[in-house]
Amino acid sequence: MTMIYKSEAGGRELLEHYRQALEAWPVPAEQLRVPTRQGETFVLVSGPQDAPPLVLLHGSGANASMWRGDVATWSQNFRTYAVDLVGEPGLSAPSRPALDSDAVALWLDDVLDGLGIIDAAFVGTSLGGWTALDYAIRRPERVTRLALMCPGGVGRQKVGWMFKALLARLFRRGGLRESAMAVAGLDGDRDRQALDAVVLTFTHFNPRRERLPVFSDEALRALTMHVLVIVGGRDVMFDSRQTARRVRECIAHATVHLLPEVGHAVFGQAERIAAFLRA
Repeated sequence: MTMIYKSEAGGRELLEHYRQALEAWPVPAEQLRVPTRQGETFVLVSGPQDAPPLVLLHGSGANASMWRGDVATWSQNFRTYAVDLVGEPGLSAPSRPALDSDAVALWLDDVLDGLGIIDAAFVGTSLGGWTALDYAIRRPERVTRLALMCPGGVGRQKVGWMFKALLARLFRRGGLRESAMAVAGLDGDRDRQALDAVVLTFTHFNPRRERLPVFSDEALRALTMHVLVIVGGRDVMFDSRQTARRVRECIAHATVHLLPEVGHAVFGQAERIAAFLRA
């Protein structure tokens, strides 16, 4: 636990908060623990057993609870599998497979095999978007459709926000909250619940700090499945306009939506993504 948390006590507090969030999951769900080469992986499963599979991959510093506002929509037509990424503040193992290798794809192979999934549609955001895109490039036969929100690995990863965030934390009262608002693009009043969760998480959690590997034009051009990409024009973590441009230029069957007033955290897209997945 101390590999990814700043203290044992902080890790316990975060996991207790997560368990409370799971109790408030809006639809009936089954909790599974899948053995993988990276350790046990927690998966929250909802929706009809005979429906097409939909794998959900959250971002850094998050867990399956981030999908609670979307799962009621998606689980009407899909068997949803909300996966806790390993090495993140959820109920999966604390291991962190190397991003500049096939280790993440091999881990996802184990997850899908353990769930009995041959192929599936994927929804991913930020680090989860990078993970889904990496898997689609390495295992195109296992990905039927791909919906990505502010994914890493396409547009330039920015670093200026790190210095602003550090300064806010060092010299201002409530600096962590200000940093979370700036990085995620959250509003202090409108997004209070999400902001509280982010502040609690990064009070106790040590995120991965390495840059995400960038996918080549050649790798993106090889994708043949339909891809939906939604990015925020005010994203301070990734160059969203470059992401939109590269996707449009390189992926044949891609639909791109750039939301000019949105930051890195993209909410309220469940219906748009559901329509894409059903098409």
